[in-house]
Amino acid sequence: MTLPLPPREDEIAILSRHAAGFDPRNLAGAGITAVASADDIAAGVTSVRQVSVAPAVLGYVVDIARATRMSPSLSLGVSPRGATALLATSRAWAWLSGRDFVTPDDVKALAQSTLAHRLGMRPEAELEGVSVSAVLDAAINSVPVPR
Repeated sequence: MTLPLPPREDEIAILSRHAAGFDPRNLAGAGITAVASADDIAAGVTSVRQVSVAPAVLGYVVDIARATRMSPSLSLGVSPRGATALLATSRAWAWLSGRDFVTPDDVKALAQSTLAHRLGMRPEAELEGVSVSAVLDAAINSVPVPR
């Protein structure tokens, strides 16, 4: 998913707020209140770390990352760090879905949003109109889903 740039008027409004002293780190000043305590967050992190991942699913994550590195449209594929991020988001998704294990569907559901910004397109692919999303889909679809 690619977020669009705001219209010119909205960009001017953003800069005006910053010029007037807006501090994006001052959450209370922006009217944002906490819905979870630091202890709640720590408990969630602990719970997510307990979500199990079968060896076949670990291999699936690695194979998706490796498939991006083989794409002729990319100058930069997913690194091991990117694969780690996909594993982490997949575990969190499984936990949020009420499960204590990761499925290949969890990995597929999070792959675009976790990995797309980590890919570097070759200029010639961009000129041909190839999108990062299409390249990532092709890489994901090239990897057999573990059963």
